[in-house]
Amino acid sequence: MSSKEEAEQINKELNRKPRARKVRRRDLLSTGSTLLNLACSDNPFGGLLKGKFYLFVGNSQSGKTFLSLSCLAEAVQNKYFKDYRLIYDNVEDGCLIDVDRVFSEEIADRVEPPAVDEEGEPLYSQSIEEFYYNVDDALDDGRPFIYINDSMDGLTSDAENSKFEELKKAHRGGKQTTGSYGDGKAKKNSSNLRRVVSRLRNTGSILLIVCQTRDNIGSRYGGQTYSGGKALKFYATVEVWTAVTETLKKTVMDKVRDVGVLIQAQIKKNRITGRLPKVEFSIFPSYGIDDMGSCIDFLVEEKWWPITKQTITATGLGIKGTRDKLIDQIEKAGLEDSVRSAVGECWARIQEESALKRKKRYE
Repeated sequence: MSSKEEAEQINKELNRKPRARKVRRRDLLSTGSTLLNLACSDNPFGGLLKGKFYLFVGNSQSGKTFLSLSCLAEAVQNKYFKDYRLIYDNVEDGCLIDVDRVFSEEIADRVEPPAVDEEGEPLYSQSIEEFYYNVDDALDDGRPFIYINDSMDGLTSDAENSKFEELKKAHRGGKQTTGSYGDGKAKKNSSNLRRVVSRLRNTGSILLIVCQTRDNIGSRYGGQTYSGGKALKFYATVEVWTAVTETLKKTVMDKVRDVGVLIQAQIKKNRITGRLPKVEFSIFPSYGIDDMGSCIDFLVEEKWWPITKQTITATGLGIKGTRDKLIDQIEKAGLEDSVRSAVGECWARIQEESALKRKKRYE
């Protein structure tokens, strides 16, 4: 296939609306956020379908790494992922989160790098070529896996390294060089993702690539984009963009402190449901994703659970209280899944009421 033909195929795919499908809970991995699960799959208990590739794009500090690690944490607690390898490719070497403290020791024990050296020290991908070699090794291993690349932006390429050496040598020799720096990642993604995606399907494995947003300076329309080329979007089952909408504050020792962020997640491609919703949830560095708090906020905002002054009535659960007290009751009674089910029912009602009520054209 020529470059022109491939570009036309990709552009055709970007404009195609996928057909909605139902999926089983056992085939879904939770993102750690009930609302993001629903935005991805219409299922409150899972958002990422086995055997697929996913793309997470976001601004700095918008929760991309927390979301990625939360997916691994959810896999540890999910019996349908007990035999999965959990591979975290810390490309940027920027994740210094204390996994033991925020998540658990079991999660820290199960997460592994893509490779290790002779002394057992982790080896992370440095180039786009190394990344695909590492994914290929994981596929050849035969065991299903969840592989997270954090992030595409931290990868170089053989072409980029060669150009750098050429420029360095020319500069030191007082000569001039021609040609652009092109990182080569778009070309490598286009040629390699095709074969990776088909093999993911065969093993039920999940690949998640994280990208940093970039200002789309070269476009007359402006906006934001990401590195790696159009193939990332073309092959992704779901594409999620995250952004910080609010800094959460708390008064501690008579001073107002920044304690967390409110994240908006926008679905920009969805092969599972075809819908492109936006949802919000909170992330606290000391805790992670505040799933229960975000669920309660959603149910109150949608008037599924009534609130009088500061007292929220958890309809169907037989409990009530302020937001904080309600969370405490839910956690002590182990009612988290009941809350998630309530959010799922509310979400389903919204989708049902939003649907076009007309006779089917093709019956």
